[in-house]
Amino acid sequence: MVYQKLEQLKTNLRELNRIVVAFSGGVDSTFLLKVAVDTLGPERVLAITADSETYPSHELEEAKELAKRIGVKHQVIETSELAIPGYAENDLNRCYFCKKGLFEEVYPIMNKLGYENIVYGLIADDNSEYRPGAKAAKEYNVRGPLEEVEFYKEEIRELSKEFGLPTWDKPSFACLSSRIAYGERITQEKLNKVEKSELYLKGLGIRQMRVRTHEEIARIEVEPADMELVLRHHDEITKTIQSYGYKFVTLDLSGYKSGSMNKVLNL
Repeated sequence: MVYQKLEQLKTNLRELNRIVVAFSGGVDSTFLLKVAVDTLGPERVLAITADSETYPSHELEEAKELAKRIGVKHQVIETSELAIPGYAENDLNRCYFCKKGLFEEVYPIMNKLGYENIVYGLIADDNSEYRPGAKAAKEYNVRGPLEEVEFYKEEIRELSKEFGLPTWDKPSFACLSSRIAYGERITQEKLNKVEKSELYLKGLGIRQMRVRTHEEIARIEVEPADMELVLRHHDEITKTIQSYGYKFVTLDLSGYKSGSMNKVLNL
């Protein structure tokens, strides 16, 4: 079944002809970029990565290396989500404003360079989650080829491993703003605190985590297997994360869960 999906994906990409891939360097967009280049050839694909306040610098460097490895033209554009009207207020439409702003930046580049379509890494799993960015994609006629053929994350990881992509087991990632509780204004200072805290925890050997921000509280989410490590180093972790500007540091016993901030939304 997974190979049937792959063949259908290739067919759909051929119909799109010359494409721009919104490329974050994550599991899904890397797989999409790889298949696009293999199917269309590098001359008909352009990867664009948005460098902004919500995108960690180490992720940008990884994206550059991945694009080089895949052998595709890669353009990094400077953007600012915090400058987009409505974004910093951080209501439930935050991701809509983000994607809308991104596509407005990418469309002129696509038209200028002679590409015909924009695609991004939406997948079938996203249909069961709150994804307001998908609304912006529909408004701008941006396609999600992986979702269209019902590719799921585990299938993408499986094929990514087969293709030799180093992202096959990369932890899931979302923009830094997703760590800040809805209704709490997003600022550069808060984004910096989150990035520093997560880089520090990563340095302890924790691969999958989130540092959720609730005003002065840092709520750490890790997978159950890593909780013992956090507790063993609780004093050091508390002092370090407090030094970044938090007053309280907590461990969420529910463990890591993608999109956990959405629990407060009554949708």
